[in-house]
Amino acid sequence: MIEAPAETLDIIYRDQWLVAINKPSGLLVHRSMIDRHETRFAIQLLRDQIGQHVFPLHRLDKPTSGVLVFALSSEVAKLSGVQFTEGLIRKTYLAIVRGYAPESGVIDYPLKEKLDKIADRKARKDKPAQEAVTEYRRLAIVELPIAIDRYPCSRYSLVETKPITGRKHQIRRHMKHIAHPIIGDAKHGKGNHNRYFAEHFGADRLLLHCSRMEMRHPVTGQPLSLYAPVDIVFDQLLARFGWTI
Repeated sequence: MIEAPAETLDIIYRDQWLVAINKPSGLLVHRSMIDRHETRFAIQLLRDQIGQHVFPLHRLDKPTSGVLVFALSSEVAKLSGVQFTEGLIRKTYLAIVRGYAPESGVIDYPLKEKLDKIADRKARKDKPAQEAVTEYRRLAIVELPIAIDRYPCSRYSLVETKPITGRKHQIRRHMKHIAHPIIGDAKHGKGNHNRYFAEHFGADRLLLHCSRMEMRHPVTGQPLSLYAPVDIVFDQLLARFGWTI
């Protein structure tokens, strides 16, 4: 019996201290009580692929794709942690949202931590809302001659977002707050638009992608700019709408 080839991840950067991948949408970073049925995790796949233990430096939601960085030792992970806790990391995300988003802006809207019934059952329930700030700018727009909502046409925008703070689901919740939810967001978006993209464009995923991350190398101190291209689903939408990035 021939064994199926092992799943490999797209490595976008590697040296003796760090490794970064372009995480696909739908892949958990590590085992979670929330998704107990899942058997695929970025940590395990990458460990098996490169033959050594890896230590994730930050989170990336399961449905979000893009730059995900790991240390190759616990010591380097601790060195890197300072930059994350002090907000020195700069991330850039691409998102396709409903409607014509404003040309640019800053969303300064505190977010109350949303707790999971299983994973966060021991967490405090009365924590106040935390400061949350996201910068964004609109890159492109499109109008489709399709009535999905109550209007005869449907409008969408390609948006670049840069979270200044790092709250859970921050970009997704902030885009919903300004009435431009991300397509494919089952929790904060609009189901009819999500279904249309899935059924007609084959885009059955959250259209949120971390395209770039900038940080200081934790060992050398040199600036490090990591780039992850969009996947084929996202890329085909860009081509269909005539958008370039």
